[in-house]
Amino acid sequence: MIIVTADSGESLAGCLQRVLAEPEVSEVWLVDNASSDGVPQREAAARQSDGRLQLLQQTRNLGFGAAVNRGAMRAGGTHLLILNPDCLLAAGSLGQLLASLQRDPRAGLVGAVVCDAEGRPDPASRRHDPLLRRALATLLRLHGDAGVAVAGAWPPERVVCDAVSGALMLLPRRAWLAVGGFDEGYFLHCEDLDLCRRLRDAGYRVWLDGAVRVEHGKGGSSRHRPVFVSWHKHRGMWRWFRRFDPAARRPWLAGLVWCGLWAHFLVGLPVRWLSR
Repeated sequence: MIIVTADSGESLAGCLQRVLAEPEVSEVWLVDNASSDGVPQREAAARQSDGRLQLLQQTRNLGFGAAVNRGAMRAGGTHLLILNPDCLLAAGSLGQLLASLQRDPRAGLVGAVVCDAEGRPDPASRRHDPLLRRALATLLRLHGDAGVAVAGAWPPERVVCDAVSGALMLLPRRAWLAVGGFDEGYFLHCEDLDLCRRLRDAGYRVWLDGAVRVEHGKGGSSRHRPVFVSWHKHRGMWRWFRRFDPAARRPWLAGLVWCGLWAHFLVGLPVRWLSR
């Protein structure tokens, strides 16, 4: 299991407590991207008697995907669980996800329905590829299944989808190695979309287990750096578009998308700046 922190806050304690209570967990690599709050070091020291927890300290913020890759290089086992530090696993969730994954020999990844504290599912738990036409439909708030989020009721069991939330991802190690892990060209955001797409392109299936719910605190490290996070989110969107969207092959359209993305960033800048 790999958990990446970057000034993620006190939610890490609850995350680790739930994780280490799961019998399937043989090791946890806590990769800290140069946090200044001291929380990862404190939590690792408090659990030093549990040999499963290892702290991998970085001297600078490498970005989410690069930090996960560092942890994955050291982790053993046949499966990798990537979990955000503000996620709370319910008892038995990991066993259920493993069983779901093992039912399909071509499964490359399984995710869960990520919810807020009130139990409301995050639409990012089950997504279409964010092609330009879908992104525009989402921006224009068009109804139906035209946007990035998948429309309709949440499935009660597992379903195949384009992408799941990067807050929780369980993969067989063979699938992870087949695609080379996360693309480190993304610093923060959209690396999960990229990974799901490359797994599918390699012939694997991406599953969402609708029966598994995980509470997610929505980014402790993001709340005090909204401009930084927004910058990298827009940068990630541009990278994904250039790599995977057929519309990017038209230079004039790619130019319009680039202008639209950064105009969207600039328009939202005052609000994000004031919300720090």
